[in-house]
Amino acid sequence: MTDDQRLDGYLTHLRVTRRLSPNTLEAYGRDLRLLLEFCSAAGLTLSRVTRPGLEAFVQELATGGSPRSVARRVAAVRGLFRFLTLEGDLPANPADDLHPPRAWQTLPRYLSLEEVDRLIEAPDVSTPRGIRDRAMLELLYATGLRVSELLGLRPADVNLQGGLVTCVGKGSRQRVVPLGDRAAEWVGRYETAARPVLLAARRCPWLFVNANRGSALTRTGFWRLVKAYGNAADITVHLSPHVIRHSFATHLLERGADLRAIQTLLGHADLSTTQIYTHVLESRLRRVYDTFHPRR
Repeated sequence: MTDDQRLDGYLTHLRVTRRLSPNTLEAYGRDLRLLLEFCSAAGLTLSRVTRPGLEAFVQELATGGSPRSVARRVAAVRGLFRFLTLEGDLPANPADDLHPPRAWQTLPRYLSLEEVDRLIEAPDVSTPRGIRDRAMLELLYATGLRVSELLGLRPADVNLQGGLVTCVGKGSRQRVVPLGDRAAEWVGRYETAARPVLLAARRCPWLFVNANRGSALTRTGFWRLVKAYGNAADITVHLSPHVIRHSFATHLLERGADLRAIQTLLGHADLSTTQIYTHVLESRLRRVYDTFHPRR
């Protein structure tokens, strides 16, 4: 069996058994092909690479990638070798307990409340396109959805009267997220006053549609919208849809929300993923300490 066949078998396992999204599968494929290129340059195959060889690969990754990307790639390598070992292709797992170099964790970028207000109010709501964009920004900040979850919504997924949104996240896991009154108001306005105009008698199963073709918006298209509105709102933070998701989580935690509740709202499978927001908890603890400790 060639290494390409081994990789294809693992990606098929992730797609069929783990039910990972196409975007995640594409990222796994890119990351693991770096390993195949490393092995090929060293005259090795996956069946012959040793633990020292994998550690050398990790060190090579660390010289040219961010700590987060290195950690993701090392996790992909561990998953691949675990799969090959369980399938009986390897007698032992050389990647068992393989870890990236320790690094300081980068805190998530997020907006202040004032910046969120300026961003959300940036679209020109006198136009159908502006109403659509305002509804999308309101919904994104109100729910903390990933951009793929937002763009994958269908009209029936948003219960305006009940104030709930049903979305499908990573691993095809479905979750229900509360929706605030303000966001529900703008989504309702979009559905009645803007979406029919943008569709122009065309049919589209998705809630948010492209103004030109009546088809679904793309991730790239929405990213460009967010960047443009960020510039219009004079926001200096490097802005992306994920920064709005970080802002949602950070603002909830600042107001006393439980970390477990945030995990559920964000759709994180593991609490350790949500713990990137502990910078908020630490600052809150400092305020409590300074306020109440008798000998601070």
